[in-house]
Amino acid sequence: MALSQTQTGAQTGAQTQAQIAKVDPVWARILTEAEQAIHDEPLLGGLVHQSVLHHKSLERAMSYRISLKLASGEMSDQMLREICDEAMGDDPAIGQAIRADIAAVYDRDPACHRFLQPVLFFKGFQAVQAYRVGHWLWQQGRRDLAYFIQMRVSEVFGIDIHPAARIGKGIMIDHAHSIVIGETAVVGDNVSMLHSVTLGGTGKEEEDRHPKIGDGVLIGAGAKVLGNIRVGNCSRIAAGSVVLSEVPPCKTVAGVPAKIVGEAGCDQPAMTMDQILKSGA
Repeated sequence: MALSQTQTGAQTGAQTQAQIAKVDPVWARILTEAEQAIHDEPLLGGLVHQSVLHHKSLERAMSYRISLKLASGEMSDQMLREICDEAMGDDPAIGQAIRADIAAVYDRDPACHRFLQPVLFFKGFQAVQAYRVGHWLWQQGRRDLAYFIQMRVSEVFGIDIHPAARIGKGIMIDHAHSIVIGETAVVGDNVSMLHSVTLGGTGKEEEDRHPKIGDGVLIGAGAKVLGNIRVGNCSRIAAGSVVLSEVPPCKTVAGVPAKIVGEAGCDQPAMTMDQILKSGA
């Protein structure tokens, strides 16, 4: 019996999905979730098709999403999309970081139930990916355009990340409102931070003046880390703390000014998101 066009199309679609899953499991999962999202809420069909299903890769989808968000009367979404496509095409590390960030948000944010959510809805994730494009521009010497991206990210998302800052992969910024990351700041891999965190300087000096955050660090809401200081790997900074001096690895600091109050409580505090200081920690 000959297969109908619908059956043939379904088989072809399934085969294509299987092939994508072998080479890019994150993107394959997003595509599957996008189709399910349309099934669950048909009113989002236009948004999901334009933002996800219309594109051949996660990089292209993120270029579209970023450009649409940052477009203004001063620069069109088409121009911004060309910039994003150029950045992601030139530097494969951007795409790798996007995938690591999606997995980080899904693993650590209890409000995230699909890989699709950060791509469509989470401003912390979107702002970091836009920063990555601005950072690429900065490295290319296109600094005025990098500043434009920074400005629009700040205006649209309420997050101010200098394009010269260096940020690793596997980053989760929960809620993300009022995040500030300065020019000479460095953020390692697998870092988690909550809203209103500042990685700032302490004066008008123009040299290396911002914090260096190690891998696996958890930074609580409203924490301020100021000056060219090192925060060691897998440490915790309690919410509302003001950190003015070095933090050793695997410690918890709290207070104004922050002091060591115990151990980090686990090997990977940024993964567990545990902000409670246990007795004897």
